Amino acid sequence: MKQRQIFLLLSLLFIFSFNRKNFESNLSNHPFFSNVVYRGDDYIYKNNPLNQDEFYSPILQGCYPDPAITRKGDDYYMVCSSFAMFPGVPIFHSKDLVNWTDLGGVLNNVSEFNPHDTGISQGVYAPGITYNPHNDTFYMIVTAFTGNMGNIIVKTKDPKKGWGSPIKLDFNGIDPCIFFDDDGKGYIVHNDAPDKGKELYQGHRVIKVWEYDVANDKVIPGTDKVIVDGGVNLSKKPIWIEAPHLYKKDNHYYLMCAEGGTGDNHSEVIFISDSPKGPFKPASNNPILTQRYFSQDRPEKVDWAGHADLVQGPDNKYYGVFLGIRPNDKNRVNTGRETFMLPVDWSGVFPLFENGLVPLEPKIKMPKGVTKNKTGKDGFVPNGNFTFTENFTSAKLDYRWIGLRGPRENFILLTKKGLEIKPFEVNIKELKPTSTLFYRQQHNTFSFATTLEYKPASEKDLAGIVCLQNERFNYVFGITKKGKDTFILLERTEKGDSKIIASTKIEIKKNIRLQVKATGDNYEFSYALNGINFQNLGGSVSGDILSTNVAGGFTGALVGLYATASNDAQIK
Repeated sequence: MKQRQIFLLLSLLFIFSFNRKNFESNLSNHPFFSNVVYRGDDYIYKNNPLNQDEFYSPILQGCYPDPAITRKGDDYYMVCSSFAMFPGVPIFHSKDLVNWTDLGGVLNNVSEFNPHDTGISQGVYAPGITYNPHNDTFYMIVTAFTGNMGNIIVKTKDPKKGWGSPIKLDFNGIDPCIFFDDDGKGYIVHNDAPDKGKELYQGHRVIKVWEYDVANDKVIPGTDKVIVDGGVNLSKKPIWIEAPHLYKKDNHYYLMCAEGGTGDNHSEVIFISDSPKGPFKPASNNPILTQRYFSQDRPEKVDWAGHADLVQGPDNKYYGVFLGIRPNDKNRVNTGRETFMLPVDWSGVFPLFENGLVPLEPKIKMPKGVTKNKTGKDGFVPNGNFTFTENFTSAKLDYRWIGLRGPRENFILLTKKGLEIKPFEVNIKELKPTSTLFYRQQHNTFSFATTLEYKPASEKDLAGIVCLQNERFNYVFGITKKGKDTFILLERTEKGDSKIIASTKIEIKKNIRLQVKATGDNYEFSYALNGINFQNLGGSVSGDILSTNVAGGFTGALVGLYATASNDAQIK
Protein backbone atom coordinates (compact mmCIF):
# COMPACT_ATOMS: atom_id res chain seq x y z
CA MET A 1 0.00 0.00 0.00
CA LYS A 2 2.82 2.33 0.97
CA GLN A 3 4.70 1.59 -2.25
CA ARG A 4 1.55 2.33 -4.24
CA GLN A 5 1.18 5.72 -2.52
CA ILE A 6 4.81 6.55 -3.28
CA PHE A 7 4.29 5.53 -6.91
CA LEU A 8 1.19 7.76 -7.18
CA LEU A 9 3.04 10.66 -5.58
CA LEU A 10 5.96 10.32 -8.00
CA SER A 11 3.53 10.11 -10.91
CA LEU A 12 1.80 13.30 -9.82
CA LEU A 13 5.14 15.05 -9.40
CA PHE A 14 6.15 13.94 -12.92
CA ILE A 15 2.86 15.17 -14.40
CA PHE A 16 3.15 18.48 -12.53
CA SER A 17 6.76 18.91 -13.67
CA PHE A 18 5.88 18.06 -17.27
CA ASN A 19 2.90 20.42 -17.31
CA ARG A 20 4.90 23.19 -15.69
CA LYS A 21 7.67 22.85 -18.27
CA ASN A 22 5.08 22.76 -21.02
CA PHE A 23 3.36 25.83 -19.55
CA GLU A 24 6.65 27.70 -19.22
CA SER A 25 7.58 26.72 -22.78
CA ASN A 26 4.26 28.06 -24.05
CA LEU A 27 4.60 31.16 -21.89
CA SER A 28 8.03 31.89 -23.38
CA ASN A 29 6.33 32.19 -26.77
CA HIS A 30 4.17 35.01 -25.49
CA PRO A 31 5.52 38.46 -26.40
CA PHE A 32 6.03 41.16 -23.77
CA PHE A 33 5.73 44.79 -24.88
CA SER A 34 6.94 47.72 -22.79
CA ASN A 35 7.93 51.36 -23.04
CA VAL A 36 5.62 52.40 -25.86
CA VAL A 37 6.10 55.99 -27.03
CA TYR A 38 3.75 57.68 -29.52
CA ARG A 39 4.90 61.14 -30.61
CA GLY A 40 2.88 63.48 -32.87
CA ASP A 41 4.67 66.28 -34.70
CA ASP A 42 2.37 67.94 -37.28
CA TYR A 43 3.57 71.23 -38.76
CA ILE A 44 0.07 72.78 -38.51
CA TYR A 45 0.44 72.94 -34.72
CA LYS A 46 3.99 74.30 -34.94
CA ASN A 47 2.74 77.05 -37.24
CA ASN A 48 -0.25 77.87 -35.04
CA PRO A 49 0.77 78.04 -31.37
CA LEU A 50 -2.08 78.61 -28.91
CA ASN A 51 -2.81 81.86 -27.17
CA GLN A 52 -4.02 81.70 -23.58
CA ASP A 53 -7.71 81.82 -24.55
CA GLU A 54 -7.59 79.27 -27.39
CA PHE A 55 -7.83 75.53 -27.96
CA TYR A 56 -7.29 73.27 -30.94
CA SER A 57 -9.89 71.76 -33.23
CA PRO A 58 -10.11 68.83 -33.89
CA ILE A 59 -10.79 68.22 -30.22
CA LEU A 60 -10.47 64.46 -30.79
CA GLN A 61 -7.69 63.55 -33.22
CA GLY A 62 -7.64 60.29 -35.13
CA CYS A 63 -10.60 58.06 -35.96
CA TYR A 64 -13.39 59.60 -33.86
CA PRO A 65 -16.08 60.37 -36.47
CA ASP A 66 -19.82 61.10 -36.33
CA PRO A 67 -19.86 62.98 -33.01
CA ALA A 68 -23.04 63.54 -31.01
CA ILE A 69 -23.30 65.55 -27.81
CA THR A 70 -25.68 66.24 -24.92
CA ARG A 71 -25.75 68.21 -21.68
CA LYS A 72 -27.07 67.79 -18.15
CA GLY A 73 -26.38 70.82 -15.99
CA ASP A 74 -22.70 71.57 -16.39
CA ASP A 75 -21.85 68.04 -17.55
CA TYR A 76 -21.31 67.37 -21.26
CA TYR A 77 -21.17 63.91 -22.79
CA MET A 78 -20.03 63.17 -26.33
CA VAL A 79 -20.05 59.90 -28.30
CA CYS A 80 -18.52 58.86 -31.64
CA SER A 81 -18.58 55.98 -34.09
CA SER A 82 -16.33 52.99 -33.48
CA PHE A 83 -17.31 50.46 -36.20
CA ALA A 84 -15.74 47.06 -35.34
CA MET A 85 -13.35 48.54 -32.79
CA PHE A 86 -14.02 47.45 -29.22
CA PRO A 87 -15.51 48.63 -26.94
CA GLY A 88 -18.25 50.16 -29.08
CA VAL A 89 -19.19 53.86 -29.11
CA PRO A 90 -16.40 55.78 -27.30
CA ILE A 91 -17.75 58.30 -24.82
CA PHE A 92 -16.16 61.45 -23.36
CA HIS A 93 -17.05 63.84 -20.55
CA SER A 94 -16.36 67.56 -20.11
CA LYS A 95 -17.37 70.43 -17.86
CA ASP A 96 -16.46 73.20 -20.31
CA LEU A 97 -16.29 71.79 -23.90
CA VAL A 98 -12.51 72.34 -23.92
CA ASN A 99 -11.12 69.73 -21.54
CA TRP A 100 -12.37 66.16 -22.08
CA THR A 101 -11.87 62.89 -20.21
CA ASP A 102 -12.17 59.48 -21.87
CA LEU A 103 -14.81 57.24 -20.24
CA GLY A 104 -14.15 54.22 -22.44
CA GLY A 105 -16.96 52.72 -24.53
CA VAL A 106 -20.73 52.54 -24.09
CA LEU A 107 -21.05 49.02 -25.56
CA ASN A 108 -18.42 47.11 -23.57
CA ASN A 109 -20.17 43.80 -22.92
CA VAL A 110 -19.17 41.39 -25.68
CA SER A 111 -22.11 39.11 -24.87
CA GLU A 112 -24.42 41.98 -25.86
CA PHE A 113 -22.40 43.63 -28.64
CA ASN A 114 -20.16 41.24 -30.54
CA PRO A 115 -18.68 42.38 -33.90
CA HIS A 116 -16.51 39.25 -34.02
CA ASP A 117 -17.14 38.45 -37.69
CA THR A 118 -17.47 41.88 -39.31
CA GLY A 119 -15.27 44.03 -41.49
CA ILE A 120 -13.66 46.90 -39.64
CA SER A 121 -16.07 49.44 -41.17
CA GLN A 122 -19.14 47.59 -39.91
CA GLY A 123 -19.99 47.14 -36.23
CA VAL A 124 -21.66 50.34 -34.96
CA TYR A 125 -21.74 53.87 -36.32
CA ALA A 126 -23.47 57.25 -36.20
CA PRO A 127 -24.63 57.23 -32.57
CA GLY A 128 -26.91 59.78 -30.96
CA ILE A 129 -26.86 60.74 -27.28
CA THR A 130 -29.66 62.65 -25.52
CA TYR A 131 -30.42 63.57 -21.92
CA ASN A 132 -34.10 63.39 -20.97
CA PRO A 133 -34.80 65.76 -18.06
CA HIS A 134 -38.30 64.32 -17.55
CA ASN A 135 -36.94 61.04 -16.18
CA ASP A 136 -33.33 62.06 -15.50
CA THR A 137 -32.04 59.48 -18.00
CA PHE A 138 -29.41 59.45 -20.74
CA TYR A 139 -30.15 57.60 -23.98
CA MET A 140 -27.59 56.40 -26.53
CA ILE A 141 -29.07 55.19 -29.81
CA VAL A 142 -27.09 53.67 -32.68
CA THR A 143 -27.21 51.32 -35.67
CA ALA A 144 -25.36 48.02 -35.19
CA PHE A 145 -24.25 46.08 -38.27
CA THR A 146 -23.60 42.85 -36.44
CA GLY A 147 -25.53 40.04 -34.79
CA ASN A 148 -28.85 40.98 -36.41
CA MET A 149 -29.08 43.88 -33.96
CA GLY A 150 -30.09 46.76 -36.23
CA ASN A 151 -31.11 49.92 -34.42
CA ILE A 152 -30.64 49.71 -30.66
CA ILE A 153 -30.93 52.00 -27.65
CA VAL A 154 -29.27 51.86 -24.21
CA LYS A 155 -29.98 53.93 -21.11
CA THR A 156 -28.32 55.09 -17.89
CA LYS A 157 -28.79 57.53 -15.06
CA ASP A 158 -25.05 58.20 -14.99
CA PRO A 159 -22.78 57.65 -18.02
CA LYS A 160 -19.79 57.40 -15.70
CA LYS A 161 -21.23 54.26 -14.11
CA GLY A 162 -22.06 52.25 -17.23
CA TRP A 163 -25.12 51.58 -19.37
CA GLY A 164 -28.01 49.14 -19.49
CA SER A 165 -28.47 46.33 -21.98
CA PRO A 166 -29.27 47.12 -25.64
CA ILE A 167 -32.95 47.33 -26.54
CA LYS A 168 -33.69 46.41 -30.15
CA LEU A 169 -35.96 48.91 -31.94
CA ASP A 170 -38.36 47.94 -34.68
CA PHE A 171 -37.44 50.15 -37.63
CA ASN A 172 -34.99 50.05 -40.52
CA GLY A 173 -32.51 52.68 -41.73
CA ILE A 174 -29.47 54.19 -40.05
CA ASP A 175 -28.27 57.22 -38.07
CA PRO A 176 -31.03 57.35 -35.44
CA CYS A 177 -31.33 60.15 -32.89
CA ILE A 178 -33.86 60.55 -30.06
CA PHE A 179 -35.50 63.83 -29.00
CA PHE A 180 -37.68 64.64 -25.99
CA ASP A 181 -40.18 67.48 -26.21
CA ASP A 182 -41.14 69.88 -23.44
CA ASP A 183 -44.21 67.76 -22.68
CA GLY A 184 -42.09 64.64 -22.21
CA LYS A 185 -43.04 62.98 -25.49
CA GLY A 186 -40.27 61.19 -27.35
CA TYR A 187 -39.44 61.13 -31.06
CA ILE A 188 -36.85 59.27 -33.11
CA VAL A 189 -35.52 60.62 -36.41
CA HIS A 190 -33.34 58.60 -38.77
CA ASN A 191 -32.12 58.13 -42.33
CA ASP A 192 -33.93 55.58 -44.48
CA ALA A 193 -34.41 54.50 -48.09
CA PRO A 194 -37.41 55.92 -49.98
CA ASP A 195 -40.46 53.69 -50.19
CA LYS A 196 -40.16 50.86 -52.70
CA GLY A 197 -40.37 52.17 -56.24
CA LYS A 198 -39.86 55.81 -55.22
CA GLU A 199 -36.05 55.97 -55.36
CA LEU A 200 -35.31 58.62 -58.00
CA TYR A 201 -31.50 58.39 -58.25
CA GLN A 202 -28.46 56.81 -56.60
CA GLY A 203 -27.96 58.34 -53.15
CA HIS A 204 -31.62 59.38 -52.82
CA ARG A 205 -32.53 59.01 -49.13
CA VAL A 206 -35.22 60.30 -46.77
CA ILE A 207 -35.48 61.36 -43.14
CA LYS A 208 -38.23 59.71 -41.09
CA VAL A 209 -39.69 60.48 -37.68
CA TRP A 210 -41.39 58.08 -35.25
CA GLU A 211 -43.20 58.71 -32.02
CA TYR A 212 -41.42 56.95 -29.16
CA ASP A 213 -43.08 55.14 -26.26
CA VAL A 214 -40.89 56.35 -23.38
CA ALA A 215 -42.48 54.01 -20.82
CA ASN A 216 -41.89 50.86 -22.89
CA ASP A 217 -38.84 51.92 -24.94
CA LYS A 218 -40.19 51.23 -28.41
CA VAL A 219 -41.34 53.15 -31.45
CA ILE A 220 -45.11 53.39 -31.76
CA PRO A 221 -46.23 51.35 -34.79
CA GLY A 222 -47.84 53.33 -37.57
CA THR A 223 -46.50 56.72 -36.45
CA ASP A 224 -43.61 56.87 -38.93
CA LYS A 225 -43.58 59.73 -41.40
CA VAL A 226 -41.18 61.02 -44.05
CA ILE A 227 -40.24 64.60 -43.08
CA VAL A 228 -37.46 65.23 -45.62
CA ASP A 229 -37.36 63.70 -49.09
CA GLY A 230 -33.93 63.76 -50.72
CA GLY A 231 -32.62 66.86 -49.02
CA VAL A 232 -32.89 70.62 -49.23
CA ASN A 233 -33.93 70.68 -52.91
CA LEU A 234 -35.04 67.38 -54.46
CA SER A 235 -34.85 68.82 -58.00
CA LYS A 236 -31.06 69.10 -57.61
CA LYS A 237 -30.81 65.40 -56.69
CA PRO A 238 -29.05 65.83 -53.33
CA ILE A 239 -27.41 62.68 -51.99
CA TRP A 240 -27.24 61.08 -48.57
CA ILE A 241 -29.43 63.23 -46.39
CA GLU A 242 -28.50 61.62 -43.05
CA ALA A 243 -27.42 62.09 -39.42
CA PRO A 244 -30.59 63.98 -38.38
CA HIS A 245 -30.93 65.78 -35.04
CA LEU A 246 -34.07 67.47 -33.68
CA TYR A 247 -33.94 70.61 -31.51
CA LYS A 248 -36.52 72.98 -30.07
CA LYS A 249 -35.89 76.72 -29.72
CA ASP A 250 -38.30 79.66 -29.41
CA ASN A 251 -41.32 77.36 -29.94
CA HIS A 252 -39.95 76.12 -33.26
CA TYR A 253 -38.58 72.69 -34.14
CA TYR A 254 -35.31 72.46 -36.02
CA LEU A 255 -34.08 69.45 -37.95
CA MET A 256 -30.36 69.50 -38.72
CA CYS A 257 -28.90 66.94 -41.14
CA ALA A 258 -25.79 66.10 -43.10
CA GLU A 259 -26.10 66.22 -46.88
CA GLY A 260 -23.78 65.36 -49.77
CA GLY A 261 -22.11 62.21 -48.46
CA THR A 262 -19.17 61.95 -46.07
CA GLY A 263 -16.58 63.16 -48.59
CA ASP A 264 -15.66 66.23 -50.65
CA ASN A 265 -19.29 67.35 -50.98
CA HIS A 266 -20.20 66.94 -47.30
CA SER A 267 -22.27 69.68 -45.65
CA GLU A 268 -24.68 70.47 -42.85
CA VAL A 269 -28.19 71.77 -43.54
CA ILE A 270 -31.11 72.95 -41.38
CA PHE A 271 -34.92 72.86 -41.57
CA ILE A 272 -37.68 74.47 -39.47
CA SER A 273 -41.22 73.45 -38.48
CA ASP A 274 -43.97 74.15 -35.98
CA SER A 275 -44.20 70.44 -35.15
CA PRO A 276 -41.67 67.63 -34.59
CA LYS A 277 -43.55 65.71 -37.29
CA GLY A 278 -43.29 68.51 -39.84
CA PRO A 279 -43.74 69.76 -42.43
CA PHE A 280 -40.13 70.98 -42.36
CA LYS A 281 -39.01 73.90 -44.49
CA PRO A 282 -35.31 74.29 -45.39
CA ALA A 283 -33.46 77.48 -44.47
CA SER A 284 -32.78 79.82 -47.36
CA ASN A 285 -29.09 80.07 -46.44
CA ASN A 286 -28.23 76.34 -46.51
CA PRO A 287 -25.67 74.90 -46.10
CA ILE A 288 -24.76 76.21 -42.65
CA LEU A 289 -21.42 74.34 -42.62
CA THR A 290 -19.26 72.98 -45.45
CA GLN A 291 -15.75 73.06 -46.92
CA ARG A 292 -16.67 72.01 -50.45
CA TYR A 293 -16.34 75.40 -52.16
CA PHE A 294 -12.59 75.89 -51.74
CA SER A 295 -9.42 75.08 -53.64
CA GLN A 296 -8.20 71.51 -53.18
CA ASP A 297 -4.60 72.71 -52.79
CA ARG A 298 -5.29 75.23 -50.01
CA PRO A 299 -2.69 75.17 -47.20
CA GLU A 300 -3.45 73.45 -43.87
CA LYS A 301 -6.56 71.96 -45.44
CA VAL A 302 -9.47 70.64 -43.42
CA ASP A 303 -12.17 69.00 -45.52
CA TRP A 304 -15.33 66.84 -45.51
CA ALA A 305 -16.96 68.91 -42.74
CA GLY A 306 -20.44 67.75 -41.73
CA HIS A 307 -22.38 65.24 -39.61
CA ALA A 308 -22.86 67.73 -36.78
CA ASP A 309 -24.67 68.11 -33.46
CA LEU A 310 -25.40 71.23 -31.38
CA VAL A 311 -25.28 72.01 -27.66
CA GLN A 312 -25.41 75.12 -25.47
CA GLY A 313 -22.02 75.87 -23.96
CA PRO A 314 -21.16 77.03 -20.46
CA ASP A 315 -21.45 80.65 -21.69
CA ASN A 316 -25.00 79.89 -23.02
CA LYS A 317 -23.69 80.26 -26.55
CA TYR A 318 -24.26 77.35 -28.94
CA TYR A 319 -21.42 75.13 -30.15
CA GLY A 320 -21.35 72.45 -32.80
CA VAL A 321 -19.30 69.26 -32.99
CA PHE A 322 -18.81 67.69 -36.41
CA LEU A 323 -16.51 65.43 -38.38
CA GLY A 324 -13.75 66.58 -40.70
CA ILE A 325 -10.45 65.33 -42.10
CA ARG A 326 -6.88 66.61 -42.26
CA PRO A 327 -5.33 64.97 -45.36
CA ASN A 328 -1.60 64.39 -45.68
CA ASP A 329 0.83 65.74 -48.30
CA LYS A 330 -0.58 63.38 -50.95
CA ASN A 331 -4.14 64.44 -50.06
CA ARG A 332 -4.73 61.04 -48.51
CA VAL A 333 -6.82 60.44 -45.39
CA ASN A 334 -4.80 58.30 -42.98
CA THR A 335 -5.87 59.78 -39.65
CA GLY A 336 -9.51 59.22 -40.53
CA ARG A 337 -12.49 61.43 -39.82
CA GLU A 338 -11.92 63.39 -36.62
CA THR A 339 -14.13 65.37 -34.22
CA PHE A 340 -14.01 69.14 -34.70
CA MET A 341 -15.80 71.98 -32.94
CA LEU A 342 -16.97 75.50 -33.83
CA PRO A 343 -19.05 78.15 -32.08
CA VAL A 344 -22.52 78.60 -33.58
CA ASP A 345 -24.36 81.88 -34.06
CA TRP A 346 -28.03 81.29 -33.30
CA SER A 347 -29.04 84.90 -32.75
CA GLY A 348 -31.35 84.78 -35.79
CA VAL A 349 -33.97 82.28 -36.85
CA PHE A 350 -31.45 79.69 -38.06
CA PRO A 351 -28.12 78.58 -36.55
CA LEU A 352 -24.92 79.20 -38.52
CA PHE A 353 -21.51 77.73 -37.77
CA GLU A 354 -19.16 80.66 -37.20
CA ASN A 355 -16.39 80.53 -39.82
CA GLY A 356 -17.88 77.26 -41.03
CA LEU A 357 -18.25 78.55 -44.59
CA VAL A 358 -14.62 79.66 -44.94
CA PRO A 359 -11.49 77.46 -44.78
CA LEU A 360 -11.36 76.07 -41.27
CA GLU A 361 -8.66 77.25 -38.89
CA PRO A 362 -6.84 74.90 -36.47
CA LYS A 363 -7.77 76.79 -33.30
CA ILE A 364 -10.80 78.53 -31.79
CA LYS A 365 -11.58 80.70 -28.78
CA MET A 366 -12.47 79.03 -25.51
CA PRO A 367 -16.03 79.71 -24.27
CA LYS A 368 -16.26 82.81 -22.08
CA GLY A 369 -15.65 81.93 -18.46
CA VAL A 370 -13.36 78.98 -19.28
CA THR A 371 -9.95 80.04 -18.05
CA LYS A 372 -7.70 76.98 -18.42
CA ASN A 373 -6.83 74.75 -21.33
CA LYS A 374 -5.77 71.56 -19.55
CA THR A 375 -5.73 69.23 -22.57
CA GLY A 376 -3.06 66.58 -22.09
CA LYS A 377 -2.79 67.31 -18.34
CA ASP A 378 -4.51 65.96 -15.23
CA GLY A 379 -6.08 63.07 -17.13
CA PHE A 380 -7.62 65.16 -19.91
CA VAL A 381 -7.41 64.03 -23.53
CA PRO A 382 -4.44 65.67 -25.33
CA ASN A 383 -4.61 67.48 -28.64
CA GLY A 384 -2.23 69.36 -30.90
CA ASN A 385 1.27 67.87 -30.90
CA PHE A 386 1.89 65.62 -27.93
CA THR A 387 3.80 62.58 -26.67
CA PHE A 388 2.03 59.61 -25.12
CA THR A 389 4.21 57.23 -23.10
CA GLU A 390 2.95 53.87 -21.87
CA ASN A 391 4.95 51.51 -19.67
CA PHE A 392 1.99 49.26 -18.78
CA THR A 393 2.69 49.71 -15.08
CA SER A 394 -0.72 51.14 -14.10
CA ALA A 395 -3.35 48.81 -12.69
CA LYS A 396 -5.82 50.16 -15.27
CA LEU A 397 -4.98 50.32 -18.96
CA ASP A 398 -5.56 53.64 -20.72
CA TYR A 399 -8.82 53.74 -22.73
CA ARG A 400 -6.90 54.87 -25.79
CA TRP A 401 -5.81 51.25 -26.18
CA ILE A 402 -8.56 49.29 -27.95
CA GLY A 403 -9.34 45.87 -29.36
CA LEU A 404 -10.66 44.91 -32.79
CA ARG A 405 -13.84 42.78 -33.01
CA GLY A 406 -13.52 41.88 -29.34
CA PRO A 407 -12.30 42.98 -25.91
CA ARG A 408 -8.63 43.70 -25.37
CA GLU A 409 -8.96 41.90 -22.01
CA ASN A 410 -9.32 38.57 -23.85
CA PHE A 411 -5.65 38.51 -24.83
CA ILE A 412 -3.67 40.91 -22.61
CA LEU A 413 -2.14 40.66 -19.17
CA LEU A 414 -0.33 43.46 -17.33
CA THR A 415 2.83 42.04 -15.71
CA LYS A 416 6.03 43.31 -14.10
CA LYS A 417 7.77 42.75 -17.44
CA GLY A 418 5.20 44.80 -19.35
CA LEU A 419 2.20 43.93 -21.46
CA GLU A 420 1.91 40.22 -22.17
CA ILE A 421 -0.13 39.28 -25.24
CA LYS A 422 -1.52 35.78 -25.57
CA PRO A 423 -1.42 35.15 -29.33
CA PHE A 424 -4.62 33.98 -30.96
CA GLU A 425 -4.49 31.50 -33.83
CA VAL A 426 -5.75 34.35 -36.01
CA ASN A 427 -3.77 36.68 -38.24
CA ILE A 428 -4.48 40.30 -38.96
CA LYS A 429 -6.17 39.58 -42.30
CA GLU A 430 -9.00 37.49 -40.88
CA LEU A 431 -12.52 38.64 -40.00
CA LYS A 432 -12.11 37.52 -36.42
CA PRO A 433 -10.97 39.09 -33.14
CA THR A 434 -7.21 39.56 -33.34
CA SER A 435 -4.69 39.54 -30.49
CA THR A 436 -3.67 43.12 -31.25
CA LEU A 437 -3.75 46.11 -28.92
CA PHE A 438 -4.47 49.15 -31.09
CA TYR A 439 -3.80 52.88 -30.83
CA ARG A 440 -5.28 55.37 -33.30
CA GLN A 441 -2.92 57.24 -35.63
CA GLN A 442 -3.58 60.84 -34.58
CA HIS A 443 -1.07 62.81 -36.66
CA ASN A 444 0.19 62.81 -40.24
CA THR A 445 3.73 63.10 -38.89
CA PHE A 446 4.28 60.71 -36.00
CA SER A 447 6.46 57.98 -34.53
CA PHE A 448 5.44 54.91 -32.58
CA ALA A 449 8.07 52.80 -30.83
CA THR A 450 8.00 49.87 -28.43
CA THR A 451 10.37 47.45 -26.71
CA LEU A 452 9.60 43.80 -27.40
CA GLU A 453 10.83 40.74 -25.50
CA TYR A 454 9.98 37.67 -27.57
CA LYS A 455 11.28 34.29 -28.73
CA PRO A 456 9.14 32.82 -31.51
CA ALA A 457 9.06 29.02 -31.46
CA SER A 458 8.05 28.41 -35.05
CA GLU A 459 7.20 30.01 -38.36
CA LYS A 460 3.59 30.25 -37.18
CA ASP A 461 4.63 32.62 -34.39
CA LEU A 462 4.99 36.34 -35.05
CA ALA A 463 4.90 39.47 -32.90
CA GLY A 464 5.60 43.13 -33.54
CA ILE A 465 3.87 46.22 -34.87
CA VAL A 466 1.01 46.39 -37.35
CA CYS A 467 -0.15 49.52 -39.19
CA LEU A 468 -3.69 48.85 -40.32
CA GLN A 469 -6.43 50.57 -42.28
CA ASN A 470 -8.41 47.34 -42.51
CA GLU A 471 -8.05 43.59 -42.83
CA ARG A 472 -7.17 43.82 -46.55
CA PHE A 473 -4.83 46.85 -46.37
CA ASN A 474 -2.02 46.88 -43.79
CA TYR A 475 1.67 46.60 -42.94
CA VAL A 476 3.06 43.94 -40.57
CA PHE A 477 6.49 44.56 -39.03
CA GLY A 478 7.41 41.64 -36.85
CA ILE A 479 9.66 38.91 -35.49
CA THR A 480 9.24 35.29 -36.60
CA LYS A 481 11.24 32.11 -37.26
CA LYS A 482 12.58 30.34 -40.32
CA GLY A 483 13.97 26.96 -39.38
CA LYS A 484 16.18 27.55 -36.34
CA ASP A 485 16.81 31.21 -37.15
CA THR A 486 14.99 34.34 -35.99
CA PHE A 487 14.01 36.90 -38.62
CA ILE A 488 12.45 40.34 -38.72
CA LEU A 489 10.21 41.09 -41.69
CA LEU A 490 8.09 43.84 -43.24
CA GLU A 491 4.98 42.68 -45.09
CA ARG A 492 2.62 44.83 -47.18
CA THR A 493 -0.95 43.67 -47.76
CA GLU A 494 -2.98 45.41 -50.46
CA LYS A 495 -6.43 44.23 -51.56
CA GLY A 496 -5.81 41.11 -49.49
CA ASP A 497 -2.63 40.18 -51.39
CA SER A 498 0.48 40.06 -49.21
CA LYS A 499 4.12 40.54 -50.12
CA ILE A 500 7.20 40.54 -47.91
CA ILE A 501 9.03 43.75 -48.80
CA ALA A 502 12.15 42.98 -46.77
CA SER A 503 13.45 40.57 -44.15
CA THR A 504 16.71 39.92 -42.36
CA LYS A 505 18.13 37.40 -39.93
CA ILE A 506 18.66 38.79 -36.42
CA GLU A 507 19.91 37.61 -33.03
CA ILE A 508 17.95 38.97 -30.07
CA LYS A 509 19.92 38.73 -26.83
CA LYS A 510 17.24 40.14 -24.52
CA ASN A 511 14.81 42.44 -26.32
CA ILE A 512 14.40 44.50 -29.46
CA ARG A 513 13.16 48.02 -30.06
CA LEU A 514 10.67 48.43 -32.94
CA GLN A 515 9.65 51.73 -34.49
CA VAL A 516 7.43 53.10 -37.25
CA LYS A 517 7.79 56.72 -38.37
CA ALA A 518 5.57 58.59 -40.80
CA THR A 519 6.13 61.91 -42.49
CA GLY A 520 2.97 62.42 -44.46
CA ASP A 521 2.69 59.60 -46.98
CA ASN A 522 6.18 58.20 -46.26
CA TYR A 523 6.40 55.47 -43.63
CA GLU A 524 9.64 53.93 -42.35
CA PHE A 525 10.02 50.83 -40.20
CA SER A 526 13.19 50.26 -38.18
CA TYR A 527 14.58 48.15 -35.33
CA ALA A 528 17.34 48.41 -32.71
CA LEU A 529 18.93 45.32 -31.19
CA ASN A 530 20.68 47.45 -28.58
CA GLY A 531 17.68 49.73 -27.95
CA ILE A 532 19.47 52.78 -29.40
CA ASN A 533 20.87 52.39 -32.91
CA PHE A 534 17.95 51.89 -35.28
CA GLN A 535 18.31 50.10 -38.60
CA ASN A 536 15.78 50.65 -41.35
CA LEU A 537 14.04 47.66 -42.94
CA GLY A 538 12.46 48.03 -46.37
CA GLY A 539 13.37 51.67 -47.02
CA SER A 540 10.64 54.33 -47.23
CA VAL A 541 7.25 52.84 -48.11
CA SER A 542 4.01 54.51 -49.12
CA GLY A 543 1.20 55.01 -46.63
CA ASP A 544 -1.29 54.81 -49.48
CA ILE A 545 -2.77 51.52 -48.27
CA LEU A 546 -3.34 53.10 -44.84
CA SER A 547 -5.64 55.75 -46.33
CA THR A 548 -9.39 55.61 -46.88
CA ASN A 549 -8.71 56.94 -50.40
CA VAL A 550 -7.09 53.62 -51.36
CA ALA A 551 -8.49 51.16 -48.82
CA GLY A 552 -12.04 52.53 -48.71
CA GLY A 553 -14.27 52.24 -45.66
CA PHE A 554 -14.97 54.71 -42.88
CA THR A 555 -12.14 54.27 -40.37
CA GLY A 556 -8.69 55.77 -39.84
CA ALA A 557 -5.31 54.08 -39.59
CA LEU A 558 -4.50 52.17 -36.42
CA VAL A 559 -1.08 51.24 -35.01
CA GLY A 560 -1.05 48.01 -33.03
CA LEU A 561 1.00 45.77 -30.80
CA TYR A 562 0.41 42.53 -32.65
CA ALA A 563 0.93 38.85 -31.93
CA THR A 564 -0.30 35.77 -33.73
CA ALA A 565 0.07 32.01 -33.58
CA SER A 566 -1.20 31.81 -37.16
CA ASN A 567 1.44 33.73 -39.09
CA ASP A 568 1.21 33.29 -42.86
CA ALA A 569 4.09 35.61 -43.81
CA GLN A 570 6.55 32.91 -44.75
CA ILE A 571 10.16 33.82 -45.52
CA LYS A 572 11.51 31.94 -48.54
